[in-house]
Formats: sequence, structure tokens, C-alpha cells
Amino acid sequence: MSSTRPPPAEGVRVDWTDLPEVVRRAIEDRVGGRVVEAVTQRGGFSPGLAARVRTAGGRRCFVKAVSERANPDTPGIHRREADVVAALPAGAPVARLLWTYDEGGWVALGFTDIDGHTPALPWREDELAIVMDGLDRLHRTLTPSPVESATAADGFATTIRGWDEMRTAQAPGLDEWSMRHLDRLVELEAAAPSLVSGQTLLNFDVRADNILISHGQAYFVDWPWARIGPAFVEWVGLAPSVFMQGGPAPADLIRRAPMEGVGDEAINAVLGSLTGYFLGHARRPPPPGIPTVRAFQAAQGEIALAWLRERLGWA
Repeated sequence: MSSTRPPPAEGVRVDWTDLPEVVRRAIEDRVGGRVVEAVTQRGGFSPGLAARVRTAGGRRCFVKAVSERANPDTPGIHRREADVVAALPAGAPVARLLWTYDEGGWVALGFTDIDGHTPALPWREDELAIVMDGLDRLHRTLTPSPVESATAADGFATTIRGWDEMRTAQAPGLDEWSMRHLDRLVELEAAAPSLVSGQTLLNFDVRADNILISHGQAYFVDWPWARIGPAFVEWVGLAPSVFMQGGPAPADLIRRAPMEGVGDEAINAVLGSLTGYFLGHARRPPPPGIPTVRAFQAAQGEIALAWLRERLGWA
């Protein structure tokens, strides 16, 4: 299996100067000085601001801000992230939450500004090793979960699925293999919720643009989707995006991951569900303010599907 397409473009960000003055002033009050530099971070898919800011006095902060007009769901996503990050233990390799702002349809969050960078793409072996070691340590730190949260099982039962929806909708454009095995794929994803019990708090959205590398350590950011479940779910979810962005094939990455005690049935059910999710969501209209996310999901779906076919061996 080989990666045949470049990663699709990520989302459209707004800049510091695009924020209403009242929001900028409120953020400056919380950071502690007039912002003289704001460097927009272009990765990810939020339609809001994501910027590293510096004040005249030298204070630094990473700021996320979004309005309900840009996307009606994103303010709630930011509120959820604030709740999760505020409860994470000091030893977790994450950006710490410093303050929040929630007024007039705008939600902004301030985090410690980690002096680091997202992994180089295509993936470099040394940085992949740092990330894999860091993700393993993150899972150990967050077991048992320090946060009350929805579970991975609930996510797979309600959201991380798509084969059943595509069968019901008779979705056009599915490949011949998927159409031939559609009933079996629906059964496979239906088994996932019963196979993903665990006690680890998962980020549930680990990919390159949600990782920072600083001084040889990986930090994991963007926590609104956190759920409690088994660590192997995170590894299966990470593998297609790593391959899409120039890293090793999913099967090779999984062989290097700490997967002790995880059976093929569980891996296949989770991978099958993720594949249906990516392919199903890629067929939907893009969310308001996030025009490129469907192409990103489609690219991951193609890779996940090829890996699934390889694992299942269905003719």
C-alpha cells in the first residue's frame, strides 16, 4: 500500500486584526498587555483565530477565538475544550489553560504558548518516534481518566460510524468492494461499541496539526472531543493520517505501537467504524466556515479503506 495523494489543504483561519476591537481589548486584558505581535497558526480546521501573541511587555500566550456567526457549533466546542484542559493533571504534556472569554457570541481561550512546532511533513522518523513515545506516556498519565467524560463506546455507537447511514441512503460513488460487502461492514461497525471499553482519557483527535514538538518532547493540543476508552483506539485513529502525510503505512505504525492484549477483532471493528465515518462524512456538505474538512476526511477514508481491506482479506 502506498500513499498516492498529497494531504488536502486545511481550514481557513482569521487573523488577530479580523477580531472585533472589543474582543481584542478583552483578550489583551487577560493576557496582560497590548498585543504587538500575533502570528496566526494555519493548521487545523477551526474557522476562528489560532495565534501566538506577544505583548509589549514580552508576555506570550496562545489564543483561540471564534464567533457563533462563523460557525454555530465552534463556540460550544471551545467551551468543552476549556472544561477538559482545566481538569488535566499537571504532568500531562498539554498546553495549560490560562483564561477564558465568553461574551457577545465570541468565545476565546488562552493557553500557555509552547515554544515548539507541529511535526514536519512529510513525517520525519525522529519526530515520529518522539510523538509515539509521547502519546504512550500521555495515555499512562491519563489512566485512569482524571476527567468525567463521555465514553469512546458512546462515540462509536452514535458518531464514529457511516456504513449503516450510507447503506440506508444508498450513497452513490462507493467503490465496488465496499458495495459488495456493505452488509458485513455495517455489522463490523456495529460491533465496535462493545469492544472499546477502557479507563484512559483519549484526546480522540490526534493528528499532526494537533501535536507540538518542543525540546524533544511531544505536546498534545485541541481537547474538545476527549472521551474515555482504551488507548489502542487512538493509535488506530492516528495511523491513516500519518501515512497520508508521508509517514509509514498504517500496518507498520501499529506494529510499533503498544498494542499488547488488543485482538484483531477489536482493531478491525474500530478501523471499520473510522473508515465508514471518514467516507460517510466526506459525502456531506462542508460545515459553515470549514470548507476543506471534507477533502481531508476523504483522503483519510481512502487510506483507511485500503488498510481495512488488507486486514480483512475479504475477496
